[in-house]
Amino acid sequence: MSIRPWRDITRRECRQIMVGNVPVGGGAPVTVQTMTNTPTSDAAATIAQIRRCEEAGADIIRVSCPDTDSTAALGQIVRAAQVPIVADIHFHYKRALEAADAGAACLRINPGNIGSSDRVAEVVRAAKANGCAIRIGVNAGSLEKDLLEKYGEPCPEALVESALDHIKLLQDHDFHEYKVAVKASDVFLAVAAYQQLAEAVDCPLHLGITEAGGLIGGTVKSSIGLGSLLWFGIGDTIRVSLSAEPEEEVRVGFEILKALGIRNRGVRVVSCPSCARQGFDVIRTVQALEERLQHIRTPMSLSVLGCVVNGPGEARETDIGITGGGNGKHMVYLSGVTDHHVQDADMIEHIVRLVEGKAAEIDAAEAASKLVAE
Repeated sequence: MSIRPWRDITRRECRQIMVGNVPVGGGAPVTVQTMTNTPTSDAAATIAQIRRCEEAGADIIRVSCPDTDSTAALGQIVRAAQVPIVADIHFHYKRALEAADAGAACLRINPGNIGSSDRVAEVVRAAKANGCAIRIGVNAGSLEKDLLEKYGEPCPEALVESALDHIKLLQDHDFHEYKVAVKASDVFLAVAAYQQLAEAVDCPLHLGITEAGGLIGGTVKSSIGLGSLLWFGIGDTIRVSLSAEPEEEVRVGFEILKALGIRNRGVRVVSCPSCARQGFDVIRTVQALEERLQHIRTPMSLSVLGCVVNGPGEARETDIGITGGGNGKHMVYLSGVTDHHVQDADMIEHIVRLVEGKAAEIDAAEAASKLVAE
């Protein structure tokens, strides 16, 4: 048993699938996804956006393929991408065939709106031939009419029944490399549907609160919904849906995972909201440091506290810490121990250098450890 059992998260057991070279489910790390918003037919613009998302840490990236111009550009996009590309398909089954042939690692479809069983069979054959996974995407906003008539409104039971119907369509064609999402913009509905689905299936689950809103509102809704599910071990891959640039979705996704201790990437900042006791401008300092440290991928922690009330205590728990003092002179902590002072004017540059140095030190130690193990 863990020495801190109140922090333990027991992941739901499920089978694993591969999305390109990225494992999903079956104990693999929870992956973070996003979706481009450029016209997919504009390969250059889409690739540029994909590159920004990759730099932010995206594990998987989805692109919409609504027409032949999009699927025609997809091959170039897939070749340029450093992470697996998911093709988002609705209604037109031929777009799924074209996307599979173009190298998509996964097809996001609703088997029910692809058409007849024969068309589903064609999509499955194309997926098998090209090594594609499939994501079944059920959404409360586009439930089948018969389910709406049966249940009267979108509800957890309707979303789960839709998902099970779609799963059966794939299983009837002996296809099992799929993951499933039951998204809703209503947090309560989405969480309840995922909880029910998690009990009913053994496949990986893709989490999302769809149409969550803007950067702040959408982050809050997604954190409540996805955080609740992840806390209880449900979820193998996530997408935070924001009316914001896709790289922001990636950053929020990782912050959710970092807060739960599920995955750590980059600098975890512990900072105070600031008050009249602050020895420096905490808010602007944190903003500057978060911006300057986005390139750091090595997991580490940084505390930025404005005064000595909680500053020393928080610094003891982080790799690097700074606590505000008087007369523009602030205490720097290294590995939880008081080390030296820094003046206001030099503080941000100094902390950036310390973080970069610590990251290099951690990376070197890990590389040496791997060499010894080999």
